[in-house]
Amino acid sequence: MRAIKIAFLFSAFFIFAPVLITHAGAQAFYQRQLPEFTSSSRQDWINSAPLKREDLKGGVTLVYFWTFDCWNSYRSFPWLRGLEKRFGGNGFQAIGVHTPEFEHEKSRRNLEEKMREFKVSHPVMMDNNFYYWRKMNNRYWPTFYIVDRDGKIVHKMIGETHIGQERAKEFEKVLERVVKQ
Repeated sequence: MRAIKIAFLFSAFFIFAPVLITHAGAQAFYQRQLPEFTSSSRQDWINSAPLKREDLKGGVTLVYFWTFDCWNSYRSFPWLRGLEKRFGGNGFQAIGVHTPEFEHEKSRRNLEEKMREFKVSHPVMMDNNFYYWRKMNNRYWPTFYIVDRDGKIVHKMIGETHIGQERAKEFEKVLERVVKQ
């Protein structure tokens, strides 16, 4: 009987330890400072001069990763434009990080054309070498990060998002709370 209990506890540890470790890692991630942007070249920024983390202090920022041929990315733009309209006057700013999946997406001209098509008017940093992607330990297009007024990442959401979707509503509640702080 004792051997069965030990085996059970041993099995339970290996089943639940990854969940606990992942949760602890996520909590640490969400309280870390937004990393400094990896490009200070004017050529790598569209709709803005190069931004630094310091430029964002005092405001709430939504930093998101996308690439223009990813339909999950561009189908999220109506929702994102709604956030900009709703929170724009409250010190809120969206910043896109365009990290291309394919070679033709690395072209600034192609990106600018797609930004006009998708009506993207906020700052976008070109991350052609995946430097910022790696710095943020990002894995998916699109991924959305809420950064508070102190420059800390406080929330993350992965995937295509639409107006009225339950996960969009949850994200918006967090964003609203952070904006009101």
